[in-house]
Amino acid sequence: MINQEFEEVPPELTPLREPTFFILLALSKKRKHGYAILKNVETLSEGRVILSTGTLYGALARLLEQRVIRKSADDSEEDSSGSKSRSSITVVRERKYYELTQFGRRVLEVDINRMGTILATASRELGKEGI
Repeated sequence: MINQEFEEVPPELTPLREPTFFILLALSKKRKHGYAILKNVETLSEGRVILSTGTLYGALARLLEQRVIRKSADDSEEDSSGSKSRSSITVVRERKYYELTQFGRRVLEVDINRMGTILATASRELGKEGI
């Protein structure tokens, strides 16, 4: 088995597209289900990124395939919003949660560092005068 924690991030995974960046950022603190990811991406991006469910689940499928995230079933009494699940009632469909893998954390870190380098370079070049 590959140790994903120390695995190099392949160059084709970065730079992340803005929606993908915000999906990973939304999952950086705790696992979430699809609707919570949609809402968190919109909040984090200050409304710039509004994902359709098709776009979100397409991105999640790609990220699962790349081992950047993993999927887990709802195994708790409360969901991420603090609402009680309907465990005492027959649940028609089990809610799926998504979370970053260690490799996914590394991908996000690499992209954040890349953006930081770009901003530092721009600041040095522009100086106090700005654009």
